Amino acid sequence: MVKKQKKKASIKKKPLEKPLKKASPSISKKPQTMDQLLKQTGYHFHGFKKGEVVEGIITEKTKRTVWVDIGAKTEGVILDKEIKTAKDFITQLKIGDKIKVTVFQPENESGQPLLSFRKTLGDFVWSELEEALKTDSSIKVKGKEVNKGGLVVEVKGLPGFIPTSCFSAKLSGKIDDLINRTVEAKLIEIDRKKNRVILSEKAVSESGLIKEQRELLDKVKVGDKLEGEVAGAMPFGLFVKIKIKDDQKGKPLFLEGLVHISEISWEKVEDPSKFYKEKDKVKVRVLAVDKKSGKLNLSIKQLENDPWADIEKRYPLESKIKGEVIRLAPFGTFVSLDKGVEGLIHISKVPAEKSLKIGDKVDCFIESIDKEARKMSLGLVLKAKPVGYK
Repeated sequence: MVKKQKKKASIKKKPLEKPLKKASPSISKKPQTMDQLLKQTGYHFHGFKKGEVVEGIITEKTKRTVWVDIGAKTEGVILDKEIKTAKDFITQLKIGDKIKVTVFQPENESGQPLLSFRKTLGDFVWSELEEALKTDSSIKVKGKEVNKGGLVVEVKGLPGFIPTSCFSAKLSGKIDDLINRTVEAKLIEIDRKKNRVILSEKAVSESGLIKEQRELLDKVKVGDKLEGEVAGAMPFGLFVKIKIKDDQKGKPLFLEGLVHISEISWEKVEDPSKFYKEKDKVKVRVLAVDKKSGKLNLSIKQLENDPWADIEKRYPLESKIKGEVIRLAPFGTFVSLDKGVEGLIHISKVPAEKSLKIGDKVDCFIESIDKEARKMSLGLVLKAKPVGYK
């Protein structure tokens, strides 16, 4: 018993170990999950949605794949189909470059975001085209399909068009053979907002002749009145071929000009081909001489008087006049009073029992005129006016 008591006494006298210090707030337990790790490091991943536009950094690229760090759990990859059509663009990209991309799919089966750089690529391509137009450089395009106006082509992934009148004599009548073939052409018009790209093949193949045509431009002045022949009708206007003179051998020398759709007539023009056909003879006025492109900007309507110049004298307020219904809209009926002059009968001015059709002849009176905006409000002349109708 004595021994046991001594043993207990010795245990009581044994010095205690120094107590552990309380853990500092900056020290946390070892993370067991990814979320705990992120919380500990203070790093937060952004949750992305389809269609969201974000800026990322290129971390790696090969001929088949481009990886972009957009702050997701894993690096995103550019869609395969875009890689195939963006070789020139990808060649210029470097690791570390910042690039704007669109999230096509937040995660694929491997947890990677699928990305699209179509908008960035589009900006890049349009910038290239604008530079090519500015420097008068030729580019290669691929024939896709033929329509009545010319050849639809692919221009660096964008749709383009070469009008029939813009092919050389050698290819004229043979553009069907250009489908799926590469053609060298020069830009003559681009419009990013309307996604329009117009090119000329003969600007390359007949460059010598075009140089000669540029020299002919010195013989043309702004304001000149000329006679020509319609070489082609396009959605945006008319190409007109104009004989300037004969060469020393008696061969006629021509210049080509464009009558923009807005310069065809004082009337509203939606389809130039409904006003003029190929080979129609036309008289034009020169609006501008573009020596860089060797083209003329022309007008047909400027040879006629502007019907709105004295509109208030011709159509006094409250005067009565006959017109023809030319267009129907949800808000009213458009009536043609004369060439280039039309007015609107608001739907509130048409009695419920009155039905108007295109081609109807109607009796109207002038309610108001806005000469600057070229707008006119009309009222119907009714035999028996409904209650409340002016």
